[in-house]
Amino acid sequence: MTAQTKIQGATPRQWHTIKLIENPYLRYGFLALVVVYFFWSLGTLDIDWHRVDSGMTRAGNMFSRMVPPDFGRWELLVKGLVESVQMALAASFFGMIVAVPLGLCAAVNLVPKPVYLVARTIIVLSRTFHEVIIAIFFVKIFGFGPLAGVLTLIVASASFISKMLAEDIENLPPGQLEAVRATGASFPKLLIYCISPQALPRYLGVSIYRLDANIRHSTVVGIVGAGGIGQVLAASFSRYDYDFSLAILIAIVTIVFVGEFFSTWVRGRLR
Repeated sequence: MTAQTKIQGATPRQWHTIKLIENPYLRYGFLALVVVYFFWSLGTLDIDWHRVDSGMTRAGNMFSRMVPPDFGRWELLVKGLVESVQMALAASFFGMIVAVPLGLCAAVNLVPKPVYLVARTIIVLSRTFHEVIIAIFFVKIFGFGPLAGVLTLIVASASFISKMLAEDIENLPPGQLEAVRATGASFPKLLIYCISPQALPRYLGVSIYRLDANIRHSTVVGIVGAGGIGQVLAASFSRYDYDFSLAILIAIVTIVFVGEFFSTWVRGRLR
């Protein structure tokens, strides 16, 4: 019997999807528990449907007052947008600088264990809190204004970029590091000739992505008083200037789109 005949006479294999829980009783039982918990959670929210109904009425009134948008105070609008962009650029620049030593110290294959643990602890703690929470702290310390926003975005940028940089360094082939170390190269030469050529493109790409994120986040931290166009937006809502609020929202969407296109173009050039 030839090999072709054996193949033709063999029983065809059946393909089965890989399931997270193979036992069907456990799988469907777990699904039933999730559904029950979902409806139980809805019941504990204590939703006041009368307030929901009145809120929808207020929402309709607010949206009707937003149209048409008011661009009459364009100077205030442009000032807020420029301040947000300046905050994002400054925070990205200083965040990139701070992220380099922090990321190097957070790579377990480069530094001693105590240094690694301290650096990782700093990254974890800085990434634990949302930008708005950090902005509230800086506003309480330094007062209202763009300084609190810049410091907030520096913390967020440095923690994000350093984490990506440390993981990239840890994923380098260990043979390359050992080969350079075997030549008797010092630590600076190890960084220049081994780590930089491989980590630099990724580092720049992540930094550009963080710049794009900082443009968006600069509008959010301003709501709590940390400067930028978000602070102007919060003030317009508090004064019930809904038509001006819509103009601000349109401007924010526009600048975020521009930042996204710029980020995509730069990352494409870096490939």
